[in-house]
Amino acid sequence: MNDFLAARSQMAISLGFHIIYSCIGMVMPLFMAVSHYKWIKTGDHVYKNITQAWSKGVAIFFATGAVSGTILSFELGLLWPKFMEHAGPIFGMPFSLEGVAFFIEAIALGFFLYGWNRFNKWFHWFTGVLVGVSGVISGILVVSANSWMNSPSGFDYINGQYTNIDPIKAMFNSSWFSEALHMTLAAFMATGFAVAGIHALMIARKRNIKFHTKAFKIAIVFGAIAAIVQPFSGDISAKNAAKKQPAKLAAMESYFHTQPYSPLVIGGIPDTAAKKVNYGIEIPGLLSFLVNDNFKQPVDGLDKIPMQNQPPIAVTHIAFEIMIAIGSVMMLIGILYFIALWKKRSWLIKKWFLYLFILSTPFGFIAVEAGWTVTEVGRQPWIIQGVMRTSEAVTPMPGIHYSFYLFTVVYFTLSVAVIFLLSRQIKMVSRLYSH
Repeated sequence: MNDFLAARSQMAISLGFHIIYSCIGMVMPLFMAVSHYKWIKTGDHVYKNITQAWSKGVAIFFATGAVSGTILSFELGLLWPKFMEHAGPIFGMPFSLEGVAFFIEAIALGFFLYGWNRFNKWFHWFTGVLVGVSGVISGILVVSANSWMNSPSGFDYINGQYTNIDPIKAMFNSSWFSEALHMTLAAFMATGFAVAGIHALMIARKRNIKFHTKAFKIAIVFGAIAAIVQPFSGDISAKNAAKKQPAKLAAMESYFHTQPYSPLVIGGIPDTAAKKVNYGIEIPGLLSFLVNDNFKQPVDGLDKIPMQNQPPIAVTHIAFEIMIAIGSVMMLIGILYFIALWKKRSWLIKKWFLYLFILSTPFGFIAVEAGWTVTEVGRQPWIIQGVMRTSEAVTPMPGIHYSFYLFTVVYFTLSVAVIFLLSRQIKMVSRLYSH
């Protein structure tokens, strides 16, 4: 493994783990706040138990997210010093504001965890809301920095120099809204289905049914709504990619040849040598319609992109197809849930219905990982789209592969610890909240 591949692999491992921790850390506090609100309004002690149980999970993921996020911030400087040298002054603002949001979140979480029976009940509830809101804002700010890498703005690049820097314009670049919306919905969808799946498993095992039923409902309402809305967000993101990153869109679709009535490819395995997709299903004109709102106007294919500027096509396409397939399944399950609430309430206690959610527990996070693969791999070979190549930004320091091995072990160890702590908390529900 050469140092360039090791640096990219280390960043991929770090982001792959951190994105799961951060998604849960963003969304779980809002679930917790809803449950807390229901306890205050109804006096139903089950909601207080759910709030306290979930708050322990929030604390676990806050701690692991803080560790993994800190590692990532160091890695940006250690692995990609040229990138930070040039980009830091331009897109540093969202990272600075994210630090402020993180500190507010930490203080609010401390107040919430230790505020039981000490604060006014509404102030205590507000601290929990503040944890969730600051977590979501923190995630949006980080995505804003990433979107700048996809759609760089807020500067002029003349003779290798960055001039006329405008940090506000850089932060609110042309991709920030679509990426922030898509990522926030993905976090709600993934976390909602994961939490609901765990509670569905406990209901199927007939453990603390009242507790888990109420918890399941809060989580899945968030998850199902996000899953149903997400395709509209995806359409906005794809249209933006067509304008700002045509190579990424072409790789996502494995669209090799520019043509009128541009086809949408479903599934398939790209054959880059033969410039075709094997075993895929082509729907003529649909890609043209999705990008241009008419069936005839051609979309730029990979033949319009110089070979040295094309991303890895197979990885980008397969990751995109995984994301779309899983997202579609979750959307359908979400629709089924609302049909059950509206017309078929008997489904809610059926084993087959519960197992739909149990089986879909990891789906959202698989889709999130696939989506980030599309975002990052689809931008290659650029670290800043059209401005700086990833190979130009990597550290000259040798021995990066040792760092990659070390941090891989660290992240896997951290994840094992998280799984152990969460499983212990789930087992403790029957002991702590049996009344």
